[in-house]
Amino acid sequence: MKFHIETERLILRELRLTDLDGMFELDSNPEVHKYLGNKPVKTRSESQKIIESVLNQYKDRGIGRWAAIEKSSGDFIGWSGIRLNQEYNMNGFTKYYDVGYRLIPKFWGKGYATESGKAAIDYAFNEMGLSRIYATTEIGNQASHNALLKIGLTYLNDFYFEPEQLQLRWYKMEKPE
Repeated sequence: MKFHIETERLILRELRLTDLDGMFELDSNPEVHKYLGNKPVKTRSESQKIIESVLNQYKDRGIGRWAAIEKSSGDFIGWSGIRLNQEYNMNGFTKYYDVGYRLIPKFWGKGYATESGKAAIDYAFNEMGLSRIYATTEIGNQASHNALLKIGLTYLNDFYFEPEQLQLRWYKMEKPE
C-alpha cells in the first residue's frame, strides 16, 4: 500500500519495517501504555510483529494505521489513521471502522493527535466513502477524549471491554451532508 497525506505539520504514510526504532520507542514506553492496559512491549521483535500486523491489514483490509512523521524534523512521532476493526466485539460492534492515534510522549500537547485525526476522518469520508466512523479511549484519558471531540466525534457512552479489562468511552461521527 502506497499512501501519503500531508497536513500543515505532518506527513501520514504507510508504516514500514524501517519504522521499527520509532515503533519500539513508542510502544515500549510505560507512559504511552498507561491507558492501554499497561502492557508496553519489551523487545524490538514485538514491535516488528505490530508493524507486520499493520502491513497485513493493508493487504487484507485495504486500510490500517499510518506512520505520523513530523515535517519540520522528519521524526517518526507515532501513528494515526483508520482501521477496520473486526477482531473484537466492541460495545456491541463486531465490524466497524475506527480512527485512532498513538504518539511518543515528547510530541504530546502539540495538537498532532487532532491534526492527524482530522486528516484521517477526511480520508475516511471523502476517499473511502464511509458514512460513519467510531473511536474509543480509556475512560481516564482526558487528553485523548478532548482530541476526539476536537476531531469532531461525539461521545456516546462508557462500556467495559472484557478482553483487556478496561473501562472505555465510545465515540461516533457521521459523514456530514
